[in-house]
Amino acid sequence: MVNKINGSIVRTTQHRETNILIRSPKMYGKAAIAFVFVILLVISYSISIGTVDLRSYFFPLLQSSSVAPSLCATNSLLRVYMYDLPRRFNVGMLNRRSLEQTPVTSRTWPPWPVNSGLKRQHSVEYWMMGSLLYEGDGEDGEVREVVRVLDPEMADAFFVPFFSSLSFNTHGHNMTDPKTRVDRQLQIDLLEILRVSKYWKRYGGRDHVIPMTHPNAFRFLRTEVNASIQIVVDFGRYPRIMSNLSKDAVAPYVHVVESFTNDNLSDPFESRPTLLFFRGRTFRKDEGIVRVKLAKVLAGYDDVHYERSVATGENIKASSLGMRSSKFCLHPAGDTPSSCRLFDAIVSHCIPVIVSDQIELPFEDEIDYSQFSLFFSFKEALEPGYMVTKLREFPKEKWVEMWRQLKNISHHFEFQYPPKKEDAVDMLWRQVKHKLPGVKLAVHRNQRLKIPDWWRRR
Repeated sequence: MVNKINGSIVRTTQHRETNILIRSPKMYGKAAIAFVFVILLVISYSISIGTVDLRSYFFPLLQSSSVAPSLCATNSLLRVYMYDLPRRFNVGMLNRRSLEQTPVTSRTWPPWPVNSGLKRQHSVEYWMMGSLLYEGDGEDGEVREVVRVLDPEMADAFFVPFFSSLSFNTHGHNMTDPKTRVDRQLQIDLLEILRVSKYWKRYGGRDHVIPMTHPNAFRFLRTEVNASIQIVVDFGRYPRIMSNLSKDAVAPYVHVVESFTNDNLSDPFESRPTLLFFRGRTFRKDEGIVRVKLAKVLAGYDDVHYERSVATGENIKASSLGMRSSKFCLHPAGDTPSSCRLFDAIVSHCIPVIVSDQIELPFEDEIDYSQFSLFFSFKEALEPGYMVTKLREFPKEKWVEMWRQLKNISHHFEFQYPPKKEDAVDMLWRQVKHKLPGVKLAVHRNQRLKIPDWWRRR
């Protein structure tokens, strides 16, 4: 009954409109012209006040499908002041034979050592410092997120160019190595410099950015810099009061395999015969114990490659070839929930299979990892046959779609010099910009509260 009534109404309306068109063609023409004029007037006004973006309407393909618009997407650049530290705090560790201690400049900026092995995965600090020293714009003149200012009064944030991760890797190979006293002394000396800085004292270091991507970086005096914006790869080693998402930025590891730049096969799915690939250390601490268990669960499958290996130059090359010939690349937790293997897989365009219950991922406020990754809990991954069955049943069309997404977003995980717009460092500086409103909130509240941070004691 309702359909009939509705249909009758539609027919009646159409009949009346037809009569009007027949009887008054001039009147209809005038009305149409007036209607078009009103629409154009509204659009013009909307453009003038900035509520309409014609590019998003007429060129929707220009918008990335996996990267959402930035939460801080403004025309203002992040203005960063960088402390001029002696080279022993940063690039001096790359060449310990040099006695030069004057602060490094863009003209004296050294390249990252070619044969650095796994030290490279913790080199985020190096690339961030280089991005501030670089005096040009991004590729093709594109403006990047950050600009270095020489007047600290003009700064939104302050960068501390101490290579804390490289210091651990350079001055001692383990926690008990006596050579680590050099690492400890560097931390002591750095804090002496910061404590006399009025800009550090002004807000207790809250607006200072300090990279700490190695889980043992700055380990002797880390509590002294808790308030700062720390650049970390995960929070596996530290309690929430020391490091957390509300104030810190999660960085990707620097990938150690070469990027797959000519991955243009017409049928990428069939060109990758291995279903699931893993190559690396299997004896790890904490969550990493899952690797030993996975070795047993994944044994006996012809299309699964699970190999124990250490990181040498030849083994890294072998891992790269293995990832490029595999549909899925396994990423179980290491000593901490994350590892560089995930980002090796991304730049190899191998769909990551992430096995971790507590992993944090970089740029996740802008990038949807479910568009190009699969996730399994420990319980699911350790159930015999479960994960392999799921991967074998995975539709080819969906895999190809994820592979295309990997190719589209992999540039966000590239560390390079000169820096480029939207590369890993540019994305990190945008993350820092996202943290600054929280910094201001904490500063303003503490300035007027009689009992600082009282809400945290509830």
